[in-house]
Amino acid sequence: MSNNQDKSNYTSLFEIEKQKSLSKNDGNSFPSPQGEGAGGEVSSFETLKANSNGLRGTLVESLNDPITGALAADDQLLIKFHGTYQQQDRDLDEERKKQKLEPLYSYLIRVRVPGGVTTPQQWLELDALADKYGDKTLKLTTRQTFQFHGVLKRNLKTTMQEINKTLLDTIAACGDVNRNVMASANPFESPVHAEVAEDAKRLSNYFLPKTKAYHEIWLDGELIAGGEQEEEPIYGKTYLPRKFKTAFAIPPRNDTDVLSNDLGFIAIVENGKLLGYNLSIGGGMAYTFGNTATYPRVADVVGFFPKEQLLDVAEAVLVFQRDHGNRSERKNARLKYTVDRFGVDFFRAELLRTKGITLEPVKSFSFETLGDKYGWTKSEFGLWHYGVFVEGGKLGDRSGLNAKTALREIAKIHTGTFILTGNQNVVIAQVLDAQKPKIDALLKKYKVLNTDKLSLLRQNSIACASLPLCALAFAEAERYLPKFIDKVDEILEANGLLQTPISIRMTGCANGCGRPFLAEIAMVGRAPGRYNLYLGASFTGDRLNKLYKEMLNEEQILNELTPLLEDYAKSRETDEHFGDFVIRKGYIKATTAGINFHE
Repeated sequence: MSNNQDKSNYTSLFEIEKQKSLSKNDGNSFPSPQGEGAGGEVSSFETLKANSNGLRGTLVESLNDPITGALAADDQLLIKFHGTYQQQDRDLDEERKKQKLEPLYSYLIRVRVPGGVTTPQQWLELDALADKYGDKTLKLTTRQTFQFHGVLKRNLKTTMQEINKTLLDTIAACGDVNRNVMASANPFESPVHAEVAEDAKRLSNYFLPKTKAYHEIWLDGELIAGGEQEEEPIYGKTYLPRKFKTAFAIPPRNDTDVLSNDLGFIAIVENGKLLGYNLSIGGGMAYTFGNTATYPRVADVVGFFPKEQLLDVAEAVLVFQRDHGNRSERKNARLKYTVDRFGVDFFRAELLRTKGITLEPVKSFSFETLGDKYGWTKSEFGLWHYGVFVEGGKLGDRSGLNAKTALREIAKIHTGTFILTGNQNVVIAQVLDAQKPKIDALLKKYKVLNTDKLSLLRQNSIACASLPLCALAFAEAERYLPKFIDKVDEILEANGLLQTPISIRMTGCANGCGRPFLAEIAMVGRAPGRYNLYLGASFTGDRLNKLYKEMLNEEQILNELTPLLEDYAKSRETDEHFGDFVIRKGYIKATTAGINFHE
């Protein structure tokens, strides 16, 4: 499962960077976080962070400007560290331009929910905020959290304050910091699940930025002059070179896509006891069309460590990226590129030098699926849990399926918790025997989708938010994937494949928010109504797919998939997954490492 690329191409750079690192420190301290990483001048974003007065910028002035619904350009970048993105409704751009109006600007707010666990009261309060200030829907993300869409600038601060009152927040949900930490979906499934979930929460809190800017700007804390003097003991003055994602997984279920993360922890369990974690580093999904120096990457699993070393190991990985990541070119700034530049051996040497930790050999593990459990299951604790399928992660009331109302009504009587999953679904967790019939009745009353009637392709689908609000999207995803699956289901039904698990993902661009490059079938938007078709990922999340055909419309994609699925139905081996089949039959070449993704 390690990256098997030839490291000879990196030998020269490895030696140069190693000498730079050693010359900058005395062997007992980290190099300055102001380093240039891969060489050259630092990017303008690095300068912006350094001069931002602890991520304050001119956000207060921008928020108070009544002339426009937008923020100042620099503040649009800084606000991401506070958990918010500025967006605009692209569906309305042309009409508003005719009326000589500026675009309809609004804001995405992302909540920080480590491991995706919320209380019924928090659920009710967030649901109400979506109706009051957002677009009346809740987006369940692929990082186990909530997103509000459509919040206007005049309501932004109030919404952030209301989120804070729920005892949740949006700190570090975006930006060049460690983002929402993921954990296997149900911490109440077993004692080990609970222990791993607690580790995820502990790590999330440990990595929070220390700047007081968030509390000052959003919660009316006292403004601090000279905030640039504040200490950021882990991140340093300019934080990380790029975003940083962390996840935990418990084999055999890889419901967090752990190997798509910069930093991953794979639980090793023996006789019901958590021994520690296999460490994975350097995963990431995004790449830039036409730029072969960028690529998605599956993380390297580099060794095992006992659980007592969790925080030290995690900090060492984050600081390795802080000090050696590329601060000149943001498109090559993620940890995956840092690992490929320096190699795993250099990383291990840095882990020993900075924290005195030597990793043990990787312990054996295997994944069986990326998917979620749906319907009712009973845990080792004797409580019930119900997995709810939320198509595309868009929780609303539409087409007679009133899932948002159903979960609101369930929250009013539920005494357990709700858990968001990495597949954009939700688990109604810790249900008592006496509550189970009541929850069943509400699910039926509001026509929440019964997965028994859905193809396994649909049950293993993910879509990013995409249009109309995402500025990066070239094509539809969330709004279109359900209709597209309707047509693929017809092909599956004709070939007896409706109950065969196949993963499918659709995104509006190649930035990887829906982790498309780990799907057996993926469509990545290139232009309105046109997608690149990717095939051949594993069903367990340890192999990337590869480009099959470019710039296809719906009819062309279906024409390409039909003979492949027909052949799969006739020629597959026992328990062979579709991604493995298309490689075995020679339809597509296997992607064995990120650097050969484009080959």
